[in-house]
Amino acid sequence: MKKLMLTVLAWLAMAAGAHADNQYKLLVLAMPGKYHYEYIPIARDSLEQLAKLHAFELVYTNKPEVFDGDLSQYAAVMFLNTPGEELSEPRRRKFEDYMRNGGNAMLVHRALIIPPNTWPWFEKLIGRRVGNHPMLQTGVADVVDKNFPATYALPSRWLWSDEWYVFDNPYNIAIHPVLNVDESTYDPTKIWPGQVSKGMGKDHPIAWYHTYEKGRVFITSLGHNGEMYRDPTYLNHLMGGIYWTATGKGVKP
Repeated sequence: MKKLMLTVLAWLAMAAGAHADNQYKLLVLAMPGKYHYEYIPIARDSLEQLAKLHAFELVYTNKPEVFDGDLSQYAAVMFLNTPGEELSEPRRRKFEDYMRNGGNAMLVHRALIIPPNTWPWFEKLIGRRVGNHPMLQTGVADVVDKNFPATYALPSRWLWSDEWYVFDNPYNIAIHPVLNVDESTYDPTKIWPGQVSKGMGKDHPIAWYHTYEKGRVFITSLGHNGEMYRDPTYLNHLMGGIYWTATGKGVKP
C-alpha cells in the first residue's frame, strides 16, 4: 500500500509539473463594444483551446483594471477588438512603460480604430491610422510574406469576408506587411449612404508586423464577427501572430 501511495504521489507531482510547464503568458483584453460583442465568448473558447494545444498560459479579461497590476509577467498583451482609448491615462502610461521595457503587443481588428490624436503613442504602435472601411464583403487576401508565422497555414490567395480597413500613415512608420488585400476582388467604394470610401490601390496591407519602443508588434485588421473565431484558417493566422509576438521566433530567414 505504501509503495502504491508513493507511486500515486509521484504521478500527481509529474502531472502538476506538466500542467505548470507553460511556455509563456499572454494577456488578452476583450471588452464589449457597440459593434463588437458577440465574438467574446466564441473567441475566449477558441483562444483557451489554442492555449491548451500550444502550452501557453492565457489570461482573458474584459476588465482594463488588469493594467493596474504587473504587466511584466506577460510575454505579450493582445487588444482583441478593444481600442486603446478604453484605458485610462494612468493605465496608458503603464502600457507604455511595459513596451519600453521590452513588452510586446498584438492588436486585432477593432483595436486598430482610435480617434485621431487621442493617443498618438498608440497610433504609432499600430503603425497605421484607420480612415474608414467599406461594407463587409468577400475578397481575396494575398500572402506577401510567406516566411512569417501568421501566414504559414494560409493559402497564397485566401478567400475571406471581412471589413477591409483603409489606412494612412501620418507618422511615417515603417511596417512589414504579411497580407495584402486584392482590391479587384471586392468593391472598395461600397459604403453606407452619406459616406465616401475609396481603395488604397495595389499596396493595401491588412496584416503586418514591426518593432516599437523595445518590443514586437503584430497587427491584423481581420476578425470582424464571431463566427470567424471558429474558423481554423483564421485561428491559425492568429496563432502565428501570437507565437511570434510572444517569442520572437518562427520567422524563416
